[in-house]
Amino acid sequence: MSALAQLDSLTACLSRLPGVGRRTAERMALSLVRDPGGLLKDLVSAMQDAAACLIQCGRCGNVTSRDRDPCRLCTDPARDDTILCVVEEPGDIMKMEEAGVFRGRYHALMGTISPMRGVGPRDLRMRALVDRVDAGGVREVLLALDTDVEGDATASFVTEFLRAKPVKVTRLAYGLPAGSGIGYSDPVTLARAIRGRQEA
Repeated sequence: MSALAQLDSLTACLSRLPGVGRRTAERMALSLVRDPGGLLKDLVSAMQDAAACLIQCGRCGNVTSRDRDPCRLCTDPARDDTILCVVEEPGDIMKMEEAGVFRGRYHALMGTISPMRGVGPRDLRMRALVDRVDAGGVREVLLALDTDVEGDATASFVTEFLRAKPVKVTRLAYGLPAGSGIGYSDPVTLARAIRGRQEA
């Protein structure tokens, strides 16, 4: 394989990462090969370690070590089994944990419904979600999905999918971001904040 073909292959792999376009991937690839003993070597080592040690939790989909499946969030006896928070990706679980206020269990769908990208309900972890609800004990499913078109479509689908189940389906409240003002809000966010207003 020629040097240019190898560079193209590296660029193509990097461009498959979320949020990385072809041009950015190309700059990354060139930066990595410029110093093969530095960052490239560290990156290869980190990727090999991740491949050897990290997996998705078989229950919630979070990132965990191979020797801890189910993960610590699924096995922590202090957490509330009656509420299940549905998120798009494992990174969303990490963000929810940073907030420090949710003490229930999690379920990562591994994406959202997106006809443009060819992702349908069967491509998500919907069956596993239903199995967890059917196992009993879950009284509320909290949908913590993005408020974009794909997140809303996925939330609607999950809500309909669980309609016949004995669970309450809720969504995160919408509103103004902390530290922001009305002048910086879009009309949809502002309307949702008004509808979701609370007593002071």
